[in-house]
Amino acid sequence: MKTSIVFSCNYYAHSHVVVNQGGTNSGKTYSILQVLFCKAALVSKSIVTIVGQDIPNLKAGAIRDALNIYSSEPAFIKAVKNHNKTDRIFEFHNGSIIEFKSYDNAQDAKSGKRDYLFINEANGISWDIYTELALRTKRRIYIDYNPNAAFWVHDNLLGKPDVQLIISDHRHNPFTDEHVRHKVESLKETDIELWRVYARGLTGKITGLIFKNWNICNQIPPNAKLIAAGLDFGFTNDETACLQVFKQNGELWVDEILYETALTNIEIAEKLYKAGLQKKHELIADSAEPKSIEELRRLGWNITSARKGPDSVKNSIDILQRYKINITVRSINLRSELSRYKWKTDRSGKTLNEPVDAWNHLIDALRYVALNKLRISGNGKLRTRLPQTIGDSHFDDLQIKGML
Repeated sequence: MKTSIVFSCNYYAHSHVVVNQGGTNSGKTYSILQVLFCKAALVSKSIVTIVGQDIPNLKAGAIRDALNIYSSEPAFIKAVKNHNKTDRIFEFHNGSIIEFKSYDNAQDAKSGKRDYLFINEANGISWDIYTELALRTKRRIYIDYNPNAAFWVHDNLLGKPDVQLIISDHRHNPFTDEHVRHKVESLKETDIELWRVYARGLTGKITGLIFKNWNICNQIPPNAKLIAAGLDFGFTNDETACLQVFKQNGELWVDEILYETALTNIEIAEKLYKAGLQKKHELIADSAEPKSIEELRRLGWNITSARKGPDSVKNSIDILQRYKINITVRSINLRSELSRYKWKTDRSGKTLNEPVDAWNHLIDALRYVALNKLRISGNGKLRTRLPQTIGDSHFDDLQIKGML
């Protein structure tokens, strides 16, 4: 059987939930179906459920691919006892079945249990339906989608324990025609956002977002240097937010370590320590909270105030936009903020040079580090080398989150 690296990553996956985020023609759906045919043939009496938004979508995509896999592989032809086209079921001699289904609502999804679940084109399926299906799946769940925009996978799954993310694009599929590759890559000349989604498998962004220069990474590189930690105070309605900022090869690597309301300064200190931040590490905090800063300093923390001034918000944004920023997969709240942090608009819809003051607690903490540690020097140049542009080389290799 001819397979790609995407097949291998899914077949040898170790997590209960395996998320496949990918661009067009990456082969993710085909590879997952190959995996499921293998599982059904090798594990007797396995029940495999493949779910799509509706039957027409399944027929045009996953079912068509499944028929091609079945008919082109002698081992599968031999293993399959019967193919019921009406009910969309493959029955195996060993008692396993592969079924294709769609569900109208969460109540409908409560029927049936299974060993393996595949949610195909998941951004067309609701979180409620997924939840009911996932609760009734014993062995493993596979999910795939084109990342046109963030949805429940990003909000509720990525970064959670036992969830693995695989990002792929057409370069990881050796069976893609060259003219298709050229067509996909040519999107860069006309629409960079479409190119990011379909040529590189990167999550699309809402129009008007401030930061488009960030990607998800599995972990901070071992040799990355810690610049500082940023801290934004909150209490009742706003979260106290803290993150660590590292630097390597002109890129920033950011890891969220705190995002919680109703914390006293003593509790903040305890949680930062438990998160692995050492008191000797520089902590840069909101200068509007001098009392809190002094209390943490008296508790032994190396804490300083952010160097605010005229247009400091805009200046810090300008600084951060010059970097490629890598966000750890576990930084769920930071990724959520970055996916929503946008410029204000006037009544006519014209974009203003001022950010909306929302979804920005961790972003503010990141800005504080930029103001103190990444300022532009007197000659107008950044103190560090500018990063490569997105797409130059960062995604040349398949990113397997949780398998590195």
